[in-house]
Amino acid sequence: MGNQLAWSKRYELGIESIDNGHKKLFRIINRLFDMEKEEMKSRWVCKEAVKYFKDYTDQHFLDEEAYMESVGYVGYEMHKRIHKSFRETTLVALERELERTEYLKEAIEHFLGVCAGWMIGHTMMEDQAIVSGKMPKHWEHLAPEEGQAVMEQSIASQLNTMFELQPELISNCYGGEKFGNGIYYRLIYKTRAQKIWDFLLVFEEKLIISTIGSVIETESATMNAMLMNATRYMARQIVDNMKDHFPSLWGSELEAEQLLSYEQFYNIFEKSSPQYSLLFDTGKGYLAYCMSTTDTVSHEEGAANILEDAISKVQKYVKQNDAENAAIKAKKKLLVVDDSEFMRKVMKDLFSKDYEVMTASSGMSAFRIITLTRPDLILLDYEMPVCRGDQVLEMIRSEKEFADIPVIFLSSKADRESVKSVVNFKPQGYLSKALKPEQIKEQVDHFFQKMGCANS
Repeated sequence: MGNQLAWSKRYELGIESIDNGHKKLFRIINRLFDMEKEEMKSRWVCKEAVKYFKDYTDQHFLDEEAYMESVGYVGYEMHKRIHKSFRETTLVALERELERTEYLKEAIEHFLGVCAGWMIGHTMMEDQAIVSGKMPKHWEHLAPEEGQAVMEQSIASQLNTMFELQPELISNCYGGEKFGNGIYYRLIYKTRAQKIWDFLLVFEEKLIISTIGSVIETESATMNAMLMNATRYMARQIVDNMKDHFPSLWGSELEAEQLLSYEQFYNIFEKSSPQYSLLFDTGKGYLAYCMSTTDTVSHEEGAANILEDAISKVQKYVKQNDAENAAIKAKKKLLVVDDSEFMRKVMKDLFSKDYEVMTASSGMSAFRIITLTRPDLILLDYEMPVCRGDQVLEMIRSEKEFADIPVIFLSSKADRESVKSVVNFKPQGYLSKALKPEQIKEQVDHFFQKMGCANS
């Protein structure tokens, strides 16, 4: 996150007690940002400031829960669970890290980044749902807390048995966020009753290299086909052991096994409604475990089933993963925000050769991506439902860290009045969707060329 959190009207719910609580939390975070920059501040002062943040967070959660209960909010119990997870799991793990590192600058920055990111996401998603009165669908099938605890203990036990790790649960509401270079793995099972069970596991590369890599004594400091195959079967062992907790999964057959890019993983995750979505810090890297059940499989374009011809497909995945990680450093990052799946595909096909292209279907998913991976340019659809392009631009400009990210509007309207209304929001440019794709590409290339000249 940036050096300050800027309060914006988009965070307001119109509920005075909750809005005031959010504003105070923003002020406390900003005070911590200031302290982090003042190197002369003692460890004791930082410790007390963190304690104050925790104590006020507890009080704010209680006030917010009291309001939800008073209005009969349908998502009250789930909202309480999300609060509890942040308070008793995420904050506790972060505080342990601060203590373990004796409040090193990097640990303080990690604490602030996680807290700021969580606050923004929670305020814009779960808290906004209080006003609409409808619980976010993404969490409507999350398993009861007792089941979550059993699953957490089982996974932790397996990791301890395999690699003598002491994993710590960071969140039981993992939202699909990217962490480092990741390996994204999917298993799909079908039961005798034709029910689909979908498992998504995410391994940080350094976790695999430091655990499986040390066991098989590979000399590679990066992912290779041998490590990837060992990871696949280790992941399948974890899932197979988890199946023992679910009688309905006994006798099920493995339908598909896939290795995914982050974008493929996130597209699948975004459409799911997981029963379990756990994020662990193993001490050697992060691990996420997500599980959902459905009647139909959500297929993702380009995600091959590696049950067939696994050797060549794994080798291909490793090479692609290495190439993509290397290319990230060389290519400019372009974020395309458009509610049309067709348009997102057209733009991705158009730009992928020369740019690292990320796509988002809404303002909220765009903001999540911007927070995780700062783009060099945003192509933003102006006529989106729910949250229009000008509102998304206002969101971006209100955050100090993101305010200088260039934005070019895409619009299907090219009349004088429409162009004038868009220009009033001071984007870096305006492109009509009526242009030929190669003309749009030329304009974006020209923008980066000008930016390169200006920076040289």
